[in-house]
Amino acid sequence: MQKSSTCSFMYGELTDKKTIEKVRQTFDNYESNCFEVLLYKKNRTPVWFYMQIAPIRNEHEKVVLFLCTFKDITLFKQPIEDDSTKGWTKFARLTRALTNSRSVLQQLTPMNKTEVVHKHSRLAEVLQLGSDILPQYKQEAPKTPPHIILHYCAFKTTWDWVILILTFYTAIMVPYNVSFKTKQNNIAWLVLDSVVDVIFLVDIVLNFHTTFVGPGGEVISDPKLIRMNYLKTWFVIDLLSCLPYDIINAFENVDEGISSLFSSLKVVRLLRLGRVARKLDHYLEYGAAVLVLLVCVFGLVAHWLACIWYSIGDYEVIDEVTNTIQIDSWLYQLALSIGTPYRYNTSAGIWEGGPSKDSLYVSSLYFTMTSLTTIGFGNIAPTTDVEKMFSVAMMMVGSLLYATIFGNVTTIFQQMYANTNRYHEMLNNVRDFLKLYQVPKGLSERVMDYIVSTWSMSKGIDTEKVLSICPKDMRADICVHLNRKVFNEHPAFRLASDGCLRALAVEFQTIHCAPGDLIYHAGESVDALCFVVSGSLEVIQDDEVVAILGKGDVFGDIFWKETTLAHACANVRALTYCDLHIIKREALLKVLDFYTAFANSFSRNLTLTCNLRKRGWFSRANAL
Repeated sequence: MQKSSTCSFMYGELTDKKTIEKVRQTFDNYESNCFEVLLYKKNRTPVWFYMQIAPIRNEHEKVVLFLCTFKDITLFKQPIEDDSTKGWTKFARLTRALTNSRSVLQQLTPMNKTEVVHKHSRLAEVLQLGSDILPQYKQEAPKTPPHIILHYCAFKTTWDWVILILTFYTAIMVPYNVSFKTKQNNIAWLVLDSVVDVIFLVDIVLNFHTTFVGPGGEVISDPKLIRMNYLKTWFVIDLLSCLPYDIINAFENVDEGISSLFSSLKVVRLLRLGRVARKLDHYLEYGAAVLVLLVCVFGLVAHWLACIWYSIGDYEVIDEVTNTIQIDSWLYQLALSIGTPYRYNTSAGIWEGGPSKDSLYVSSLYFTMTSLTTIGFGNIAPTTDVEKMFSVAMMMVGSLLYATIFGNVTTIFQQMYANTNRYHEMLNNVRDFLKLYQVPKGLSERVMDYIVSTWSMSKGIDTEKVLSICPKDMRADICVHLNRKVFNEHPAFRLASDGCLRALAVEFQTIHCAPGDLIYHAGESVDALCFVVSGSLEVIQDDEVVAILGKGDVFGDIFWKETTLAHACANVRALTYCDLHIIKREALLKVLDFYTAFANSFSRNLTLTCNLRKRGWFSRANAL
């Protein structure tokens, strides 16, 4: 297991030099390749292998290891003449090769179909690590036909976002066109909608060539299975959504009812949101994204209700039976209020005038917004029975929508300011404590300064609480990351194994110090080893500053060489805001006792900048 993957230790005098060079280049260039190579067993017996090399990449597309598979193909190669077979005939050498490779011959022998399922155990298949056993995402690249698109590739992801945006465009324009009966005589809008239809049609073609995830979590790339899956799921809905209804509506001789029906069928495009909206789940953890999404949903519902509200008024404003105007309709009242009343054209026999469509839409949206937000100014009000029934239904829907959306908005803002509220609550408690026990002013200011500075560095996050949630292995990995500066800067940790570093990292603690804080008092027991990660400290002996400690310095005691606890011979005080990584004496000795090899290296390579056990003992410090 600790040999080179190139199998250079199995090369011999007959191994082809060009093949050796190709194998080396394959590993150096992180490529996948296959070779026929002659290797030698431990007893110097030559064997031909079919060698396959495949780089394995992680989620960051970085090669982390190579998968090498070997298949014995000695039976299919020219028998090799060695010392033990000199003078043998070619047939004799081939016979010996067949005898030595009987197990391979048995695997290559075809079996009956009824026996295939029971001959090989699942364990044997897994140990072979064939490409059909490994998950496809673990290999360098899934083997897909040239015309098949991976559903997680960058192009497909971008395309899905384009479809999502166009779906929202359809959700806005379709109800408007249906309610206001706007035939797309405008060439610009007709071209735009036709382009949208073409894009939806192209999406259908792409879906027939896009992989999907099967029920077992595997990536399905078989074209036949892809086609069958799409035909059974989304094909009908996608087909109805991409038909050119706008082009049909553009013709003047199309009946108004048929035109509205064709336009209404475009609403089925909204069902496509179910496939693409799942991508929004990645952003639901962000308060600002959820807030924008809720506002968009609220505006979209208000837009739909505004279109329905206008359709009701447009249906009731003119009585088609008596050809008279209904003066109690909200459209008639609106026309009078803005100075554009309806008038009857006797020559044409139709009613004309009234507000423009833009004004009607804005007024409808204004009414639905005031109703959904429970404001209701009343200047636009329902008067007919149908309008009142719709208003009642809209108020019921609006109350639920208002409570849901704005309740979530309140929760989002509470979450956004939760840390700030905890911070102010903690400050108030500390102030009350200091006032209650009449703590001296100087000490009170130090306490408040420490709390403010600590909060600004830690953002109120309880590191111990977070680490307690994680499992043991994950907690060790996080601790190694948090203490990486200590491990990288000090040569004493360079020879530590991964297990040793993880054991040390779990025992390390991080403390923040404000200016003026005393880390050690003279005469205090020195029970920890301190590593300075940032900031400056001063060492004071007999009221004199004898040393300045900074980033990369270490102070404490050499526990591993002493049997008794030391008394600090000096004061160590912070001059600036400092980050210290400390490890207690008991924890360090426990790790050193277990990892004896590391203990010897640690004892030789760790140099204390300031040994608090001895007076005047400093190294690399700036003596004053």
